[in-house]
Amino acid sequence: MSLRENDDINNIYIKKTKKSILNKRLDLFLLLVILIMLITPLIRNFFLKIEAVPEDTNVNLYLSLQCEKFFGLEMTEILIREFEELNPGIQIHLSSSEHEPDIYIFNDGDFGGLVFQNELLELNSYTNYESGSAQLAIPLVSFINLLFYNIDILTKAGFDSPPKTREEFTAYSRTVSRGDFGAAGAALSLDKNDHQALYRDVFSWIWASGIDFWENSGVPSFNTRNMINELTFLETLNREGSLANGTFETTGEQRIEQFVRGEVALMIASSYIIPYLREKMGDSSFGITIVPGYFTGGKYNIGINSIYTAISAACEYPEQAWNFLLFLTEKSSLFCSELKAVPGAVSSIIPGEYVKDDPFYSKAWEIFEASEIAEGFIGKPGAEDYRAVFLEELQSLFERVRSASQTVNRIQQRWNEISAADE
Repeated sequence: MSLRENDDINNIYIKKTKKSILNKRLDLFLLLVILIMLITPLIRNFFLKIEAVPEDTNVNLYLSLQCEKFFGLEMTEILIREFEELNPGIQIHLSSSEHEPDIYIFNDGDFGGLVFQNELLELNSYTNYESGSAQLAIPLVSFINLLFYNIDILTKAGFDSPPKTREEFTAYSRTVSRGDFGAAGAALSLDKNDHQALYRDVFSWIWASGIDFWENSGVPSFNTRNMINELTFLETLNREGSLANGTFETTGEQRIEQFVRGEVALMIASSYIIPYLREKMGDSSFGITIVPGYFTGGKYNIGINSIYTAISAACEYPEQAWNFLLFLTEKSSLFCSELKAVPGAVSSIIPGEYVKDDPFYSKAWEIFEASEIAEGFIGKPGAEDYRAVFLEELQSLFERVRSASQTVNRIQQRWNEISAADE
């Protein structure tokens, strides 16, 4: 089947690892437990925790501007208006330079920084979450990371299907980068200010090979032969000139614009951007598929990224802010539909109507169903430090300061130091 027909992603490996919907629900549920983001208690305690605000009381709450970024100005205004009608006496405003947010809307990229700066209020007393850890945020809608490919570029380069193996990916990216196509074969976007970069552009490769950082203990394990293979693969792409320029100076958002302009043939990105690419490029100009892994009989893992809501630790009216969080959780299905989210709502992992007949979202769902959910660093102690260390050492690898083996050893050594300091 041709690239333009959006190739069949049901390769042999995917077929062998395909899971039932029931198993997928359990898999994602366990991940959310680990990430300290259970949503079920919210529903149970909805009527217990709401405190009515007297009508003659005027409470002003400020909502982070990220709400407008993720959900759009029109939806944000509709949400605010509906909540205010249901809760007389509470007024919601978008935050400004004069007013810091009382209620945060953010994604995985901002999660670690907010936790590191102690910006988030613990929600355990509201949700009755008793795992011994602090619940700091509620996921509203979730997405998976996928490999996006430019159909026109690959076709001109002589390829009639997307890369299904690491060897094919290397060959595709090398051919495009060295050819006269006006594009780089692939791209990594690892600007240190892009806090999703590591999980998206590097860990996606590692997870695709079935590697688990947390397989042995509470300390992330990186010092293995498989990890050396993963870093060697990335270093080879860099050394052969198969990557777009500016690996450590470019964000994911900048790469997306380069992809739209036809300057990059292959990139990893969130399924969140599918509607944007369809608007800018059209349905026949790009496709989605799995991130190729080293398939050695292990499971295929995939990363999930989410949009969350939380309360500021400095909020003067936390009870009223909690009411707004509950209101937002009830709108989860709306967010999924509007954003065409895959997998979507974490409280009910059942595909929405938009998934069934649309070739892009049905394919994304099929990939999700055939995958295990990778456990990342979000919500883990020292997550920001782990991220910074990895990026620093990876840059040293790309600059040929150390070999892949030395880089792996160095990362493990520094990660151990971080874990020891957090105990």
